[in-house]
Amino acid sequence: MLEVQAHQQLKQLLHLEEMPWEHHLTLSRLIGRSLRRQDRTRIRLSAGERDRWWLGLLVPLCLQSQDCVLVLNERQRQRFLQVELPRLRQGGLRLACWSGCKAPPGSQLWLLSPAELVNVHRRQGFKRSHQLIIPEAESLAHHLRQAMQLSIKTQDWDRLRQAYPTAGPALLDLHERLSRRLFATSCRSTCDLPMPSSALVSLRDLIGLLGPAPEPWTELLNLQSSQWASWAHLDQNLLQWTWALQPLEPLQTLHSLLEQHPSILLQTDGVSCERSTDSRAMVDIQLHDRIRTEPLRLFAPRRQPLPNTEIYAEHLLDQCRRLILGRRGLTLVLLDDPGLRQKLTTELAGEFGSRVIHQDTAPEVNGVICSSWSWWMDHQNQLPSLDQLIIALLPVSSLEDPLTAARVESLKKLGKDWFRDLLLPEALAKLVPAIAPLRQSGGRLAILDGRVRARSWGKQVLRALEPWAPLQRLLPD
Repeated sequence: MLEVQAHQQLKQLLHLEEMPWEHHLTLSRLIGRSLRRQDRTRIRLSAGERDRWWLGLLVPLCLQSQDCVLVLNERQRQRFLQVELPRLRQGGLRLACWSGCKAPPGSQLWLLSPAELVNVHRRQGFKRSHQLIIPEAESLAHHLRQAMQLSIKTQDWDRLRQAYPTAGPALLDLHERLSRRLFATSCRSTCDLPMPSSALVSLRDLIGLLGPAPEPWTELLNLQSSQWASWAHLDQNLLQWTWALQPLEPLQTLHSLLEQHPSILLQTDGVSCERSTDSRAMVDIQLHDRIRTEPLRLFAPRRQPLPNTEIYAEHLLDQCRRLILGRRGLTLVLLDDPGLRQKLTTELAGEFGSRVIHQDTAPEVNGVICSSWSWWMDHQNQLPSLDQLIIALLPVSSLEDPLTAARVESLKKLGKDWFRDLLLPEALAKLVPAIAPLRQSGGRLAILDGRVRARSWGKQVLRALEPWAPLQRLLPD
C-alpha cells in the first residue's frame, strides 16, 4: 500500500535529518492514506510547526502525484523549490512538478498559486478526480482576498476615457468629485478610506450607457457590491488614489470546489479556518506536539491601562524598559499601530541604543525588535530564538481598516455578534502561532494590553495561551 511505501521511504530519508520531527512518519501515513482513498482529510498540527511538515507531505507525493493539486502561496513556493525539492533529491527521491493554469499532461504534481486556483476553478478546469492539497489552510482566505483584489488606478481611468471620448468629460468630473471628497477627509500622507457607496452606482449608470468597457472595469461592474469591501488608498504627496476592492468571503467562491473534490487540509490546531469548508464527511486528525505541555511563563499584570487611554503610551514605554533591562537574549515587541510602534522604537532606542531596531532580521544577541504581527509571522524563521516576547497590543483588527469595517457591517446586517464571531477568533488565530516559538525556546511572554484582564473576552485569550504559569513580579535571571 501507498502508506507502507511512504513510511519506508521517509524512514530512509530521516537518517539524513539532524533533528527529525516526531510526527514525520505519522503524517506521511495519513497523507498516503488520503491519496489512496481520495477522501477529504483535515490534519491539525501544533502551532509553530509550519515548516516541519514538508517531508511528511512530499514523500507520499513522490510515490503518487497523479491528479494531485498542491496550492502554495509565494513564500511556500520558494521554500518548496529552493529547499524541499533539493532535500528530496539528496535522499534519492524525484518529484515531477507542473506549473500554470493548464492541467499537466501526465502524472506530474500540479502546482498552483491561490490566484491560479481561482482562475482554473472559474473556467472549470478541474476534473472530479483532482485532489486539492492546501498547507496552512487557515491562511487560504487571506491569500485568496489578495489574489482576487481589484485595483483601479489613475491610468485605468485614462484608459476608460480614451475608449469612450464622448464620455470623457463626465468621467473626469466623476473622478474629480471623488478625489475632492476623499482628500478632504484625510490629513495623513497615506491612508485607506472607505469608498462612498454612491461611487459604484454612479459609475454603473454612466458606463452602462456606453457599452463594453476595458478591463478591469468590466469585472468591477459585474461584481456584487454587497459582497465586496471597497476602499481608496490615498497618496497625499502625489495627490493620487487607487480604488481597491476585495471579497468579504473569498472561500464562498471555492465552496463547490472544496466540497465536491477530495482534499487534504493542513492547518494549525486551535486556529479556525475562516468560514471554511463544511467539516461533515471529513476525516479530522490532530497531531499534538509534546512541547505544548511545557507551561509558558506569562507576565500580565491585573491593573493596566486600556489602549485607548491617554496614559497607555507612557505605561507601555515604562513596562518595556523594565522588561528589557538585563535580558541577555532577543526581545520582540509586537504592535500593529504604526504611529505608536515608531514612537516606541525611537524612545527605546534612546534608552538602549543600537540594540533596538525596527523590523530588521539582523539583531544583536541581546537586541530588541519592534514589529507588526504580520512581519513577525513572515520572518520568524529568519530570526534566532526568542528570549522574550512583549505583546504591546493584542492583534484585534481595527474598525478603521476598511476591509474589517465592511466585514463587520456585513455581520451586523445578519444580526450576529461581530466581535466574538469575527474579530476575536481572528485575533486568537494570529496569537497562537505567534507565541509558538517561545514554547521551544523557553522564553518569557509579557502582555501589556490591559484588555486581557479588564474585558470578559480576555479569559478566552488566556485560555488560548494554556498551559502557562503566571509571573507576579519581574525578577533578574
